[in-house]
Amino acid sequence: MGKMIVYQMLPRLWGAKEGCRSAADCGKFSCIDERTLTYLRDELKVTHLWYTGIIRHATTVSFDGCPASNPLVVKGAAGSPYAITDYYDVNPYLADNPRERMAEFESLLKRTHDAGLKVLVDFVPNHVSREYGKVGLVDTDGNKRPLGFADDCTMHWKPENDFYYYPGQNLDLPVAGVMTDNYYENPAKASGNCFSPAPGINDWYETIRLNYCDFHTSTWDRMLDIVLYWCRKGVDGFRCDMVEMVPWQFMEWLIARVKEKFPDVIFIAEVYQKDLYRHYVETVGFDYLYDKSGLYDTLRGIAAGHGSARGITWNWQVQGNLQPRMLNFLENHDEQRFASPYFGHDPARSGSYLCTSLLFNTAPFMIYFGEEVGEPGMDSEGFSGMDGRTTIFDWWSVGSLTRLYSHIHTGTGLLEKETATLELFKKALGIAADTIGGKTFDLGYCNHGSQGFDPDRHFAFLRGGHGKVFILVANFSQDDADLRIVIPEEAVLFMGIKKTEAFALNVSVRPNGYTVLPV
Repeated sequence: MGKMIVYQMLPRLWGAKEGCRSAADCGKFSCIDERTLTYLRDELKVTHLWYTGIIRHATTVSFDGCPASNPLVVKGAAGSPYAITDYYDVNPYLADNPRERMAEFESLLKRTHDAGLKVLVDFVPNHVSREYGKVGLVDTDGNKRPLGFADDCTMHWKPENDFYYYPGQNLDLPVAGVMTDNYYENPAKASGNCFSPAPGINDWYETIRLNYCDFHTSTWDRMLDIVLYWCRKGVDGFRCDMVEMVPWQFMEWLIARVKEKFPDVIFIAEVYQKDLYRHYVETVGFDYLYDKSGLYDTLRGIAAGHGSARGITWNWQVQGNLQPRMLNFLENHDEQRFASPYFGHDPARSGSYLCTSLLFNTAPFMIYFGEEVGEPGMDSEGFSGMDGRTTIFDWWSVGSLTRLYSHIHTGTGLLEKETATLELFKKALGIAADTIGGKTFDLGYCNHGSQGFDPDRHFAFLRGGHGKVFILVANFSQDDADLRIVIPEEAVLFMGIKKTEAFALNVSVRPNGYTVLPV
């Protein structure tokens, strides 16, 4: 397998009918068809598909045998993928026949594997929907035994309890303009990200926090059963949500036991504290970590005008041998789209950022669906509003995704600018595929005094593999750059370049772009 390329997709938006505002018109498992998978594998060089929002979550729509959740504890009309109502089920709205939803998901799993791609799903260990267990079966043996069914609700905390309680206090929801007494919770339970019976509007008020201890409890066993259930289905890995909010001892225990039975299953951690990166890899056992607080924040700072390209060097030097274990990205469902006015403003500016994030190391790279055609995330969809993000809360059709879906199936539909962005991505991903298993060498530090080189706005490096070596130069400025890049003797030796000494190359780079040349 080549460089690991993850494609994050929210299936309810993939193939959604134009003008979609209901579950009936949203994307289905069946929309992720052979043409889609071929496009991802062959044109974008994708190796792993992260299907976000597969596991059954709270929604305002009822289906046969699947009641709706109270809308006061659902964000948006479709609901958050991270407010799980049944860890052992998939969303019925994603199936053409909701009663056959698991069979349809299994068909998607097989279809994806037959295309040579691996499947990732979310594991959400920290919290569940406020109505977990009230809207369906929640255990593999078919018994209704929801989390919390045996809790002592008179205690705020007890090791045996699944949740945290506020005895004698009602839940005070932050939903404005409605009568929240239509939802009654007494005693109130702690929400997913705050310990309070009165969560704020920016809190995860639609969820309740699970009670973990840093020693083995029955909750650990139940969570292990959930992960093994999906492994037995054939899932190849898990993107683990907010792992810093559960005891690391639990994750270490869980990963070790899963890998005893399924050694090839991978675990990706959403981690934000850089000083814990090494701990989560070397002690806890994660295969890969989000590098949000490292390379992503560095590149975002450059785009905002207050960061320096020198930070790219500083970042990898701090990470050291952890660099191959980072998952790099420019977008995901939590972050604002590059093409939005909050980040890069224009997808045409993304070349230098894409080049650096994708190519300046051997680490995996993630694409958020629609990123490759410059989706700006500037629809006013409902709960999330016009915030530079593509909604994960509402039924919606996204114009660029609708056009991309048409392009994949008919060869037409994309706007000229979207086609240009797609070609930019395909070129960069082709370079990544063409230099698999190679090395990279940072040229930034040794060119601070080179002609035309601005260490705050330019970055240069070598990338090699399969007997080829390329020099790549990224220009983060708004001006054309004519540079003379020195390649020192240690880089010549390290990369196996057929030279006997240091040398230099003249390189021209357009604004916000990158240049790649064979060496």
